[in-house]
Amino acid sequence: MRDFELETYFSRWEFNAKYNLAASDAESLSIASLLSMAGDDAEQALMSQWLGYTETWGAPQLREKIALTYHSLSQQNILCFHGAEEGIYTAMRVLLRPGDHAIVIVPNYQAAETIPLEVANVTGVALDAEQNWALDLNQVADAIQPNTRLISINFPNNPTGHIISRDTLDQLVSLCRENEIFLFSDEVYRLLELDDTKRLPQVADIYELGFSLNVMSKAYGLPGLRIGWIASQQFDWLQKMERYKHYLSICNSAPSEVLADIALTHADKILQQNRHIIRENLLILDAFFKQYEQWFEWQMPDGGCIAFPKYLGSDGADSFCESLVKQKSVLLLPGKVYRSDLLTTPTSHFRIGFGRKNLPQALDLLTQFIDAK
Repeated sequence: MRDFELETYFSRWEFNAKYNLAASDAESLSIASLLSMAGDDAEQALMSQWLGYTETWGAPQLREKIALTYHSLSQQNILCFHGAEEGIYTAMRVLLRPGDHAIVIVPNYQAAETIPLEVANVTGVALDAEQNWALDLNQVADAIQPNTRLISINFPNNPTGHIISRDTLDQLVSLCRENEIFLFSDEVYRLLELDDTKRLPQVADIYELGFSLNVMSKAYGLPGLRIGWIASQQFDWLQKMERYKHYLSICNSAPSEVLADIALTHADKILQQNRHIIRENLLILDAFFKQYEQWFEWQMPDGGCIAFPKYLGSDGADSFCESLVKQKSVLLLPGKVYRSDLLTTPTSHFRIGFGRKNLPQALDLLTQFIDAK
């Protein structure tokens, strides 16, 4: 399987750089902070948790709490995973078969492309960088073949932060329904929209062959819990994924399930804090990019906590990012880590994250670096 270029780059730099300005998650909490938010009962629940094996599907109480984040689902429609990546891997291995065809929207998290390519024939449909990363549904329709089994989307998008309109999503669902195609929707940045009116419904709620992926890592800022899930009306297919999971993590960490349950109970407070950080940071970023328009082409994202600006310097985005991390210990993700095997994708961009409190300090060092060029 092709090297996971994004994770390989992170493996080299993420814990060696002083500032991770490419981080894809919102501000994290300590266990103490989470428990203090929840009160004495939560601490008691954690301290009394038995450290044995847990259910492969996930703890019933946790799945019930997750189901409440959907409009029409119950706990039997939720299958938990060890993070979102295991969910992607399992879904693509179960839903796709040799000889099938899949359509993947790019740019995207690499696993959404690489894993289907190991199983089936795959066509990429590119978001239009010249139209604020818009999705052309005509291109999706043109890519459908008689053996197309699955379409994979990701909105708010990683890395661009783009969100398609509700009308576009409804048309896409209609297109899938007409052709009896699975729609796999990576929704890990949902609830971090800058404008709540742009928030899309979850695909599992509105389409009978839809699969919604989510995780505690992004909007809730708790990647250390490693709790993700797939929601779907298709219980039989979730059951097949559960059996595939027996070959992978088998089950989740019991303390993580308790902590995820606590976090979801207090989701409103966590999300309010993270949205405040994101909005404040975006004001700072917007002012920075306006000050350095000769160096960068900036489009305000619709949601999430990452964006994908274009670097205009003659040295190129890859060299720019590597020089920055070596000289100032500030990490950005160069566009090359979003390279697609399916079609030509922009390499002059880089990913910047704005979900963490230390963005102003990192941006000061980036400013120094630019001023010295």
